[in-house]
Amino acid sequence: MTKTFIALIVVLIVAVGGTTQPAFAVEFAVVGARAAAMGGTGVATTSDAFAAYWNPAGLAMSKGVDIRVQGTGQLIDRLGVKDTLDEINSIGTSFGSAGAAAAAKTRLDAQLAKLSQAGSSVSAIGSAGLYFKTNIGDHAIGFSVSDVATGGLFAPSPLSSTQTDTTLTINGQLAAQGLEARQAALSYAYAFEDRTFALGATVKLIQGAAYNASVAVQGTDGDTGFTSDIGKAKISTKLGIDVGAIYRPAAWLRAGVVAKDINQPAFNAPNGERFKLTPQVRGGLAINPWETMTLSVDGDITSNKTLVPGQKSRVIGVGAEQTFFSQFISLRAGAMKNTEDPSSKVMPTGGLGLRLWVLRMDLGGGYDFQERQAMASGTVALTF
Repeated sequence: MTKTFIALIVVLIVAVGGTTQPAFAVEFAVVGARAAAMGGTGVATTSDAFAAYWNPAGLAMSKGVDIRVQGTGQLIDRLGVKDTLDEINSIGTSFGSAGAAAAAKTRLDAQLAKLSQAGSSVSAIGSAGLYFKTNIGDHAIGFSVSDVATGGLFAPSPLSSTQTDTTLTINGQLAAQGLEARQAALSYAYAFEDRTFALGATVKLIQGAAYNASVAVQGTDGDTGFTSDIGKAKISTKLGIDVGAIYRPAAWLRAGVVAKDINQPAFNAPNGERFKLTPQVRGGLAINPWETMTLSVDGDITSNKTLVPGQKSRVIGVGAEQTFFSQFISLRAGAMKNTEDPSSKVMPTGGLGLRLWVLRMDLGGGYDFQERQAMASGTVALTF
């Protein structure tokens, strides 16, 4: 069985790694407060209804009916875009004299140079939805209705300013791009040999709402530039396919791998470009040193493109969970980092969960303490 699992990983990587067609793509979104609190890990640890997203094979690794509603948001500010925009907005464009305007132009050009440098961008990643799972023997079925949205704000070309007597004018605009993947998904999984091994797949009907707009530099806030003058979305509908596997060689150890969007659905953008959900392959490990403790690690096997040209994402995350009083309280912590982004900092994460009979409530999030990356998530669930 070990050789089978390793062979499956190799097949998934080869199957999705051969595309060279240029296209904008999206970053891996975190779904669920437990995963958010545990460093964005979920490939091997998730066996509830959220497994339909993280790894459909996980649906077969536990029995029962599970219904979950969640919302998660993440903001990534690369190279201090928000601070730069705040400084630009504080400079202004009209002055009392040509000398004052010239002095302000020197300050403004310095900030525009920062905004124009490679890697300067903001990404927003969000997810929300309703997830359901049930089991029939070793078979598991999941259904979900969700929205996974990503966006990017960046300078498509170098920015500069022009002085006309006492007035300054900024030459160039920022580009804002976004993609909402509104999806209805059906998942199936089957567990072999007393849940030693499981395979799963998810088929998604995706309505892609693609946005592409130019945004003025002044008057734009780095936190809200995605919605300022974003314009009307271009709508198109495609099918997406995810596949995954989990191998449990011992009761205390699980290894998982998932390949998302292996058929590479692409959606039309308003300016004639195409936003493609390129395949994302991620692996994970889950270790239970004792019954109430879970240690996890996830890592992107593929380097994921984003809606920011030239910016890639390959995230590694680690997490830990300790439960108390039959899961009445769960305490979680972790950390995550994008290894493809030199400016990325390690983001600590944490959260807690409460269980009252069949009702579960979870909160999770992260913050890098340098005002460059933040995440927040909440989940309400019914488990029978």
